[in-house]
Amino acid sequence: MKAPPESPLAVCVRRALRGYFKHLRGERPTRMYDMVMREMEKPLLETVLREAGYNQTMAAKMLGLSRGTLSAKLRRHKIKKRPAAR
Repeated sequence: MKAPPESPLAVCVRRALRGYFKHLRGERPTRMYDMVMREMEKPLLETVLREAGYNQTMAAKMLGLSRGTLSAKLRRHKIKKRPAAR
């Protein structure tokens, strides 16, 4: 039985991690799980918030978070709730 194909997101993460290890030139990182989760959270929040039209309730539902948790994460990452007007 053939394994199901990887999702495009998994392919991107795998590619980014290979590049990260290549950049380290043999050095062994520590606490990588925490680092990867920390690095991924901000772009995830920014992207989902934009896709939700900056509607925090909708973004929270898309992420599977409560609106309060999303709001706290936005503050922690200093993400503006709406982009500045042009």
